[in-house]
Amino acid sequence: MKTVVVGAGSWGSAFACLLRDRGHDVTLAARDPEQVATIAQTGHNPRYAREADLSGIAATTIAEAPVEDAELVVVAVPSRVFGEVAGSLPGRAPILSLTKGLDPATGERLSTLVRGRPVAVLSGPNIAEEIVRGLPAAAVVASEDLELAVRLQVALHSTIFRVYVNEDIVGVELCAAAKNVIALAAGGADGLGLGDNSKAALVARGLAEMRRLAESAGARPDTFAGLAGMGDLIVTCWSPAGRNRRAGELIARGATAEEAVAEIGMVVEGLTTAPVLRDVSHRLELELPITEGVCAVLEGVPLIDLVRQLMRREPTTE
Repeated sequence: MKTVVVGAGSWGSAFACLLRDRGHDVTLAARDPEQVATIAQTGHNPRYAREADLSGIAATTIAEAPVEDAELVVVAVPSRVFGEVAGSLPGRAPILSLTKGLDPATGERLSTLVRGRPVAVLSGPNIAEEIVRGLPAAAVVASEDLELAVRLQVALHSTIFRVYVNEDIVGVELCAAAKNVIALAAGGADGLGLGDNSKAALVARGLAEMRRLAESAGARPDTFAGLAGMGDLIVTCWSPAGRNRRAGELIARGATAEEAVAEIGMVVEGLTTAPVLRDVSHRLELELPITEGVCAVLEGVPLIDLVRQLMRREPTTE
């Protein structure tokens, strides 16, 4: 296929390599002309996934990318600009979203912002650094268009990147957004040195929050036990490379959210998603105590006070 990957961050760069290695014609599109020039000259991204060998992948600015001629457009941009970017892309080729978050302006799932063309989402435990190193991984591709999901499965599946089809696009997208917020809390537990027992309990209760949220929107229960749910949650909360986990750890140790992002040097989607997810839960009249707590910490409540509040909640059934 002729493919264009819009967004030359870590995951966009790694995914471009996956597409190339499967024999597809790949163009990697970035906003910054200097970044594009360096990729074209050196075969390496100067900012993200620097170890990725991008040889054989064309590099261009987003404005100059051959989107109209593409058979697949992969969008890997921050959630805050996803709607704008997706809406500006010409042509009618299907869009595959790699972005994990919600639209900050409306709280809607990102796939719902795509108009007039088929859309699918890919999610799962996919740390970009490990993908670049060729380590085995798995993911799910979800779409309301089952034929599209199967075509993408065939196009992406390999011996090192196993792809499953999931028809529950609602559950896959909401899990992908919510797990980043839980990872912020898990990083906070790391930063405070609370130990593995407390972190495991936090993550388990976080999975319960994810399930409560997505089921209220009509998602399927088995999605939460799969790659997009538990799989992605585990790697995001435990991997040293997980940027949301790392941000939570830095904040627990005294950094502001802005300072944490500056040190990490990449987008931390959980910081954008947390208040959006809280607002969504209020509209749905759902109780998401971990999400509420993350928002409280971002608004200045000491993390240790949040831990005390969570532990003092009335006991109940699981």
